[in-house]
Amino acid sequence: MNLDFWRQFLLCSLLINYIILMIWFLAIMFGRDWIKQVHGKWFQLSDRTFDAIHYGGMAVYKIGILLFNLVPFLALYLLKSN
Repeated sequence: MNLDFWRQFLLCSLLINYIILMIWFLAIMFGRDWIKQVHGKWFQLSDRTFDAIHYGGMAVYKIGILLFNLVPFLALYLLKSN
């Protein structure tokens, strides 16, 4: 497999993961009450705890995207320019 394949793969993966992150963000912004109601059937969460869990989850997911998609993509991109 060549480097162009991996660059394209990482770029597509980066875009897909950022789309998922944006959908998650929009779901929390506009459907927070419904999502909390659904989760409330399984767990007893206060509003602050619910917000902290989702904010923390989005932060961890974003760090994962940066570490596993963006950094390798940039490394391969810089390798190409040499």
